[in-house]
Amino acid sequence: MRRAAMFLVLAACTHPHGQTTPARTLPMPTVQVGACAEPPQGDHADRDLDSDGSPEIIVTDRKACARENCRWNVYKTVPGECTRFIGSFDGAWLEAMTGKGDDNMSDVRAYWAQGEGRLLLQSYRFVRGGYQISDVLQCKRAADDRLECADTGR
Repeated sequence: MRRAAMFLVLAACTHPHGQTTPARTLPMPTVQVGACAEPPQGDHADRDLDSDGSPEIIVTDRKACARENCRWNVYKTVPGECTRFIGSFDGAWLEAMTGKGDDNMSDVRAYWAQGEGRLLLQSYRFVRGGYQISDVLQCKRAADDRLECADTGR
């Protein structure tokens, strides 16, 4: 009787799942934020994030991306100093925002594609010498092509 009850419990707890895609992690930077670093070769999405007339270097290695989502490493060059690694953005697309963090650096929004019309909107702010994630919204595309978002952090 005990075996039969255990079989029923196990049978009730297991059910077929839909097809899943294994998660792929993006490679982590090998240098600390604020450290001198030489930007690697790769695809660029350079932007002038501090409005000084010189674009910051934003680069990714497409071979290391998870589908269309990539880790975009950001570097800042100051005349007379070394080029410094100042953070990473994770996503398929990047958008400079109007908000500003420390050192007049623009906030950046990254769009992380999740499939089936869903995505994460990840906002980054420059604080204490590097970019940090400041907000995340879970969104899905509505039938009329609008994004419907829910705050996941608060």
